[in-house]
Amino acid sequence: MEGRLIPQTYDIKAGAASEKTIYATKQIENAIGTQKAKEEAARRVQPVYSILSMKNESLVDTTFEKLKQINADDQLNTNDKASIFRNVFPTMYGDYVTMLSASIRTSDPANDGLLNEVKTALADQMYRIPEEFYFKFPKLSKEDLDEMEPVAKEIVGRLMNDQLLNAQTARTRVAEFVNSSSLSKRESREMVQEIVRFVLTPNKFPNQKATDEARAEARDGTKPVYINKGDVLVHKGELVTEETYERLKAMDLLKEKTNYWPQLGLMLLSGLFVLGLFMFVSHSEHPIRSQNLQLLMLVLIYVLNVFVMKVVSLGPYANIGYLAPVAMGSMLIAILIGTPLALASSMVFALLSSVIFNTGGEQLFDFRYGLLALVVCITSVYAIQQANQRSSILKSGIMVSLSGAVTVLCMTFLDNVYTRSEIMFSFGFTVASGLLTAVLVIGLMPFFEVTFSILSPLKLVELSNPNHPLLRKLLIETPGTYHHSVMVGNLSEAAAESVGANGLLCRVGSYYHDIGKTKRPSYFIENQMSMGNPHDQIEPDLSKSIIIAHARDGVEMLKEHNIPKPIRDIAEQHHGTTLLKFFYFKAKKLQEEGAEPIPEEDYRYPGPKAQSKEAAIVGIADSVEAAVRSLRSPSIEQIDTMVRKIIKDRLDDGQLSDCDLTLRELETIAKTLNEALLGIFHSRIEYPAGSSPAQAETKEAKQA
Repeated sequence: MEGRLIPQTYDIKAGAASEKTIYATKQIENAIGTQKAKEEAARRVQPVYSILSMKNESLVDTTFEKLKQINADDQLNTNDKASIFRNVFPTMYGDYVTMLSASIRTSDPANDGLLNEVKTALADQMYRIPEEFYFKFPKLSKEDLDEMEPVAKEIVGRLMNDQLLNAQTARTRVAEFVNSSSLSKRESREMVQEIVRFVLTPNKFPNQKATDEARAEARDGTKPVYINKGDVLVHKGELVTEETYERLKAMDLLKEKTNYWPQLGLMLLSGLFVLGLFMFVSHSEHPIRSQNLQLLMLVLIYVLNVFVMKVVSLGPYANIGYLAPVAMGSMLIAILIGTPLALASSMVFALLSSVIFNTGGEQLFDFRYGLLALVVCITSVYAIQQANQRSSILKSGIMVSLSGAVTVLCMTFLDNVYTRSEIMFSFGFTVASGLLTAVLVIGLMPFFEVTFSILSPLKLVELSNPNHPLLRKLLIETPGTYHHSVMVGNLSEAAAESVGANGLLCRVGSYYHDIGKTKRPSYFIENQMSMGNPHDQIEPDLSKSIIIAHARDGVEMLKEHNIPKPIRDIAEQHHGTTLLKFFYFKAKKLQEEGAEPIPEEDYRYPGPKAQSKEAAIVGIADSVEAAVRSLRSPSIEQIDTMVRKIIKDRLDDGQLSDCDLTLRELETIAKTLNEALLGIFHSRIEYPAGSSPAQAETKEAKQA
């Protein structure tokens, strides 16, 4: 994470060759690139033209009016009229240009450029009537002119409807229109052609002002060009130009001065993460507060999760962070340690993800990866709850894939800047992330279970399988003990769950707690069936040794089969240092008069006393089940008295002094055991005398 937050600096000078390939650590604007992009955008803008309404019909009217006026003067001969026409036509055209210029100035007074373009174009493209036509115009009669005028107006109107940048393109078409007109005289058609060509002008003019405005708008609308985070600033061996040097300086990549603020910020951020987790753990009731081995396991999970995230971040693809199995850490913590710590860790993983996968921008965190990591981590924690087999991890991985895919699609659509390929890659990465999470968790679970002697729910469920070699041995060789163990398992699980202890551990521990009895099954009353009791034939000291040995033998057998330590502890501690009262008093009875008193310690289990709630609960349930089973027809009162007496005897004997069971929890355990035993021995409960069978059935149904 340090590389993401604290950029490396380089001792480099402008004009020197770079010893390393240097990458951009953040996104900055490329000023030169932006300027080039603006100029390119402006260059692509085509010149803007203005289309003007030229009012050429008015010039047609003026022309024919002059022709009629001059031709009607009988005092002038043909030469005089030709001379006048030679001057009148340019004058009419000049007056037309003046009138048009005034109109443009009025409509757009600030656009001098357009006015100049119009004047220049009209002057350059003015049609010069051939000299011979000046001598032909005087020959036109008033009737000829009246016939020619509407034809000329129509042709001018039709040709001026087009956008004319060059009037010559329209003048080449005049003959075509005139020949198809109603004029019959050849002379009239020739005169009309010349008049129309004279009247035609361009109506499309370059508008430099509008062009400049369009280009300025194109420049302003050009997006800045950025050097993105991760882009190469200078290759190894490449000369560092002034421009590159300035970029390196802008990114604080030069060793011009020592800046310790980023390091301090990283230390503070790491400290906040550690402090937050410490506060959470210290205020929780989880055993991790006092178990350094579990703390070490938590740190290892964090390291593995961050390592995997870092490896994925090195991938070359965009949005590669969606592929990271961030939920792996949360799922492992939920299974191996507990849900509350997994939820707290999910927030830490989300923050780390938003830093590690931040690939651009000026901000420290990329909310996209942080949000995705938070969603998939929380989903994995709740999806893995009540996991009782390895396939549950795969199902949780599928839930992670689905929740992550929905989150990515939501963010992509909200961003509103996406392509089909981007959606497909993002979706595929997220789905693969969930499956990769499940694979890694399944692969790492055995490592943590063996290395840290962790009994996960999945491992406990596997150990509770009746096909386990030890449980099959218990069932086949000691069926009585097997039935007793199952009954103890039911009782202890209910009692443990009532006080918040690990009920599944109590159940599985109960299955194995008397496994040592398979060494000498006939010496335990539940396996004697109809045979005689061998203890009647041997000394109480030997009987004591046989009975006490079953705990030690059980631990050895469990070690041989690699059964985890918490279950071995239950087998070793469920009797604590209790006294074998029957054989102790039998030994005292057989003791010769005058002999030294037999110490109680010789007839006590070697211990140790129960060190955990689970071991203590299994021990209580073991004694309760055996004691109640010894009663022929136990009543509700007898069961309650028996349960409370056993718990009190254990408490008075100091057997519960090393575990953290409270008096309130012992009361809850007593009530729970009473309820469980009531269901087990329901059919054996005696009903008050005088009750009829029908009344008995009614009472039994109500109690059920």
